[in-house]
This record gives sequence, structure tokens and C-alpha cells, in this order.
Amino acid sequence: MIFKQETQILKCTFEKEHFSKVKAAFKDRWPVVYIIEDDEKGQAYIGESTNICTRICDHWNNTERRALKNIYIIFNKVFNKSVILDLEAFLIGYIVADGKYRLQNGNGGQHVHNYYLRDEYQREFRHIWQLLQDEGVVRHGITLLENQDLFKYSPYKILNLDQFNVAVQILTDLKSDLGNNNQSRSFIIDGGAGTGKSILGIYLLKLLIDAKSSPAWTAEEEALDENLSYIIGHLSPNLRVGYVVPTQSFRETLKKVFDGIQGLDSKMVLSPEDVANSGEGLYDLLIVDESHRLRRRRALFNYGSYDKANEALELDKEATELDWILEKSWYQLFFYDSRQSVKPSDVEALRFFSLSRQEDTRNYKLTSQMRCKGGNDYIDYIHNILECQQEEMRTFGSSYELLLFEDVEDMVSAIKDKNNKMGLCRNMAGYAWPWKTHKMTLSKIQKEGLYDIKIENKYEVNNAHKYIWNTTQKDWINSENSINEIGCIHTTQGYDLNYAGVIIGWEIDYDPINNIITVCKDMYQDSKGKEKVDGKILHNYIKNIYTTLLERGMYGTYIYVCNESLRDYFKRFFTFVPHRTKG
Repeated sequence: MIFKQETQILKCTFEKEHFSKVKAAFKDRWPVVYIIEDDEKGQAYIGESTNICTRICDHWNNTERRALKNIYIIFNKVFNKSVILDLEAFLIGYIVADGKYRLQNGNGGQHVHNYYLRDEYQREFRHIWQLLQDEGVVRHGITLLENQDLFKYSPYKILNLDQFNVAVQILTDLKSDLGNNNQSRSFIIDGGAGTGKSILGIYLLKLLIDAKSSPAWTAEEEALDENLSYIIGHLSPNLRVGYVVPTQSFRETLKKVFDGIQGLDSKMVLSPEDVANSGEGLYDLLIVDESHRLRRRRALFNYGSYDKANEALELDKEATELDWILEKSWYQLFFYDSRQSVKPSDVEALRFFSLSRQEDTRNYKLTSQMRCKGGNDYIDYIHNILECQQEEMRTFGSSYELLLFEDVEDMVSAIKDKNNKMGLCRNMAGYAWPWKTHKMTLSKIQKEGLYDIKIENKYEVNNAHKYIWNTTQKDWINSENSINEIGCIHTTQGYDLNYAGVIIGWEIDYDPINNIITVCKDMYQDSKGKEKVDGKILHNYIKNIYTTLLERGMYGTYIYVCNESLRDYFKRFFTFVPHRTKG
């Protein structure tokens, strides 16, 4: 049993004349985790050791480390090597999100290792965080940090085994390609919603940058270290890399994340047009997140800039943003999910399939569910329901809450209540209502009592429920008024939420006679989203939109359905919440 009072933290000035204090305390060589920091410089280094006396002398000989001010050594007699490795990774992840320090650490390539009583030790880690907060070493509580984008998309996250194996295989294959003088190669990583595509992409980018910037850098895992050393030695001396994000909202979010991480920079986060207009020379490597949202020349709002990019690259007028990436880089990593393609402007799945079948393309698969506590079972459940292949209701125990509301305002209010308790809960909807408040300021909308979404209230006929769409397209999830707005697919795709509220609109229904989901093109309000699109393809886009929205919530999803027939169909699969009458 682990007792909280057994964990201790020794603070010492990081000066050589004070090292005797450390040697006296740790002559028996206990496994420890330590933080070397300088509050004024905003710099820190986090490490672990079974011989702290030798380790601090090594750090003293490092110029960057010697400039730091204090060392905090965390120890507990029940901690073993597995525990301190886990604690080190825990502290790195949360301290990055805390924002007080920029870490001198690289993301050394650890992946999840299970060990005896891990859950119990991890509860103790949370107590250790509180001790560090009491000491003033860290500023924020864990619950707050877990909602931060810097935590969610941190390259310091420990990979699960699925991600780690793909990372090792990519680097092994890249090493092989460089050794065989293959000057260009595409890598496609296929993974569904919540399988950790963004985390793996950012992790790989940081890994390469760390290895390139520091000759003495080593990875924690031998399988990574050997490959990285070779790769860095064979890529161009002036390594040119970029992280491409096709969607505006998610791109703005990741720019902020990159600015908060040592060695990364918001300028590394690119739009496809940034790549096309980047001038002469090729990128050594482009990592493309949300590749299913790369565009083709169809149903665009701005053909002019698109055509200029093709002209600058001397490509055919119909060339796609996928072609731009291939044209402007030696190596490309595409993170892809065909079931998250939601508009006719998206590059067709057939084009990616064709690329995947080419001789010089390597293919990988991510399958483990990282976002949703309901796991892959929940993801499959949602897909089966929308494909009308689910026969009976399933529940996911206490790990995942799944509710269908009779009244939309009850659902919206329930999400707001969840947000007050745990943060990062938002309401979203399919595009069944026109965006009348587009480009209006929030103050104008509020002053004039405007709204976009109106849903009749059958309990109070003259008191319809009214809502507005997202008032910003950039980083909407984190915007100040987002909890009082309804997000669309374009402002929520790629994000994690604690709880998601999803309004399923008038454009999608259920035919009980034929047991099929139906779509009404006239009720779908995304004019570009249905431009020159036949019924079957639009049907797939709309189902993909709702599938994606229903997969945002980590701990639960609340649903409201406008059409009665579809609502009755959903009642077969979701716990139904009747309207709460007043009084």
C-alpha cells in the first residue's frame, strides 16, 4: 500500500557546493524523479535516476542545465524504476501544460508500460502534483490542465503501444528509404476518430527536431534512437519540416500549442496554401494532419487563390492540395480517415486509395481508441446505428454516458451544467439551419436579439428555443462565448471534448419501412456542401458529419433529434431523458 505521507520532496539550490546535501540524503541510491528549474528564466528540466548523486554532477557539466537555479528531488521508498519512469513522464506532460516553464527536455520516445499497482501509484502522482503546487513549483490544478490544448496535443505524451509501434515502423522505413537512396516517399497512416493521429504527428515532428538540434540527444527507446541517428545524418543539414493542417480552426489551435513547446514554433504549422506559396526548394518532410480535409477544385469559396497556387507550382488547373504536398516535399506523412470527409471540396477517397496502392507509398494503421472512454465499442456502435445495422441497445457502464433528450433546451442546459463542473463541454449541430449571423459581432447579435437556430418548444408554443452558430471560425472551442453557441463540423473536427451535445437536424431522418437513414438535400443549409453533389454522396457526407460530431466526447455524448421518426429509431439504442417540467 502507498501512503501519501511517505512521498517527500527535497529542495536544494542547484550549486555544486550544495550537492553534499543531496549526497547525504541519497547515499543509498533510491530511485528518484527530479526537477531542475529557474523561475525567473522560465526554464526547467525533468529527469529520473537511480543514482542522483552522479546524475546531478552530469547536469552540472551541461552549460544549459547549470544556468538553472533550484533542484527538487521527489522520492518515496516504495518507488521502483518502473514507477519513476512513469512519474517522470507524468510530470513532463503536466508541467508543459502548466505553462510556467519551457522544458529543456526532448520528447525521448517513451511508450506506455504497465507495472504492478500502476493505478495506485498514479493516484499518488496526483498527490505529488499537489505537493509541488504547495511549493510553488507549479501553478494550476490537474483538472484544469487536462482541458488545455497544450496537454492534449503535447509531444511529450507517452504513446500507447499502437502509436509507438507505428512510430518505430515509420522511422525504420524512413531509414531504409534513405539508405536505398529513395528520394521521395509517401507514408499514409490510417486511423479513425480518437486514435491519436494528431498526437503521433506532433510527437514525430518534435522527435526529429530534437534529434537534429542536439548532437548529444538520445531517445529513451533503443528502437527509436538507432533509426533517428541514421535519419538525421542523411537528411539535409538545414532540416526543413512543416506540419500541415487543412482546417482553419484546428490550425489556429495548433499554432498556439507549438508556440508553447520548446523547439517548436507556430510558423511550422502551415495551411496547404502556405506550402504551395513557400517559394523555391522542397521540404524534407511534411506531416499532414486531417488529410481527409485537403481540398480539390470543387465547391470552393475562393477559386482565385486556389488557381494562383496551381499556377505557381506549374500544375494543372484541377490539381488538388494533395498534389501540392507531393510536389513540394521529399517525404510526406498523411494522417487520414475517409469517414471524416464531410464536403465535396475534400479530395476524394479514391485519390488517397490510389496513392496508397503506389509502389513508393508505405501504409500504416492506428486502431486503439484514445479519446472516447467507451472505447472502440462505442465508435462501432455509432457507426452501426447510422448504418441501420445495430439490433439492440448497448450500454458502456460508468465509463461513458450516452443520453437521448426529448427537449433540446434540456440537453443544451445539461451540457452547460457539465461545463461548469469539469470544463470543455460544448454543444454542436449538423448544418440544418442557415448561418444568418455570419460575420456579425457577438455584441450586435445580442443587442438585436438575433439567432440562427430555432427549434419549436412543444411545451410552450410561444417560447421557441433559439441559438446562434459559432461566432468565430478560429479556435472556437476555446473562445470565450463558445458554451453559449452551437459549433459546426468545421469548428469542432479534430478536437476532444469532455462531453459533447449534438443536435441532429432536419436534414437527416429515418425510414422505418425500409430501415434506412434518409437525407433531405433541401433541408441541408451548407450551399457549398451540396453543390454539384448527387444524393448518395451527400448522404455519405451528412452521415460522416454526424458520426464525427458524435465521436467528440471523451466521457459522454448527449443527443437531441429534430425529426420524430429518427428520434423514435434512436430511442431503441440510447437512454431516453423525458422533458423536465417546471414546478
